[in-house]
Amino acid sequence: MPENNTHRRSKNRWKKAGAAFTAGAALLFGAVYVNANAASVPGGPSAGGAATAKASSAASSAAASDVVTAADTFLDTLDDDQQSSVLLDFTQANATAWSNLPCGSTCRVGIAFSSLSDTQLTAAKAVIEAATGTGTKTGYDQITQILAADDYLGESASGYGSGNYYLAFLGTPSTDGTWQLHFGGHHLALNLTYKDGEVEGSTPYFVGVEPTSWTEDGTSYAPMSGMYDAMSAMVAGLSTDELTQAKLSESFSDVLLGPDDDGDFPTTKEGLKVGELTDDQQELVLNAIEPWVDVADDTAAASVLSTYESELDETYISYSGSTDLSAQGDYVRIDGPGVWIEFVCQDGVVYSDQIHYHTVYRDHTTDYGGEFSF
Repeated sequence: MPENNTHRRSKNRWKKAGAAFTAGAALLFGAVYVNANAASVPGGPSAGGAATAKASSAASSAAASDVVTAADTFLDTLDDDQQSSVLLDFTQANATAWSNLPCGSTCRVGIAFSSLSDTQLTAAKAVIEAATGTGTKTGYDQITQILAADDYLGESASGYGSGNYYLAFLGTPSTDGTWQLHFGGHHLALNLTYKDGEVEGSTPYFVGVEPTSWTEDGTSYAPMSGMYDAMSAMVAGLSTDELTQAKLSESFSDVLLGPDDDGDFPTTKEGLKVGELTDDQQELVLNAIEPWVDVADDTAAASVLSTYESELDETYISYSGSTDLSAQGDYVRIDGPGVWIEFVCQDGVVYSDQIHYHTVYRDHTTDYGGEFSF
């Protein structure tokens, strides 16, 4: 593949993005675009690289500052006992206390949403909103729909509901030092780690949903359809020979790197090397990565996506089951130097006549901000 393919992909991608945003947003993302291109050009950054890097860093710091402000506002609504449930040490035990099961406080740390007053709950949600992306069916929008899915499940089975979600700050929220925003419940685990006012890691991020779509009070929900569509488009863009190379010999009933599987990345990458694909196919891979990356605030997400774009040539894609993503065991994986994403279909638990989705997004080096060794 020609040496400048990564540069060309980046240029084309951000041209398309620029047309879709307002002038103000274009200025912000334009800084990220210039910096990403400078980093990908052989020989080092351009003359303006340092300035644009500072602009991007300033935007990231501003976003983190907003999260800290929202966190302090939330803490001010709590009494001393409640604060002691929220403000916890940033230890490996606390950071890894997440699950895809409706197991409440037996597998999680923090304060339950069900214990909060309306004012406190509004302030808690404001923290999560400030920390996560603004896209549709990604970031905060996806998270709120996952909670709505649990409320919908709770109408048919006990043990489910948005009240069974827990929020904790591991370490003290600040633009200095290291701390983590830790939030989750059944079918959701959000772990955003901050260091010196910037996002140091946006993984692990676990998402699941049952049912995959539903309508309630005239509103239709499908919180993981963006992820499904992007993965489907990626595998649909492969030729018959490429699908053969991408096919895994193993079968999967769930994600490989779920809760309690920290650091257990396979030692050998499997499947089809993205560097062997065309530019259009590589664009589909990058598009498939984006809905997971967009869990973080928009500035941090753009930076992470730029890194994954620069690593596409050494990234691998693979699948098991069928590419329809419609039956138990249908599974897709993206595994790069940094990025790790799994998407799997399972038989339903409450709605046993339907499938439901599980997915996990990890990073080989920045899970939990890279603070722990597994």
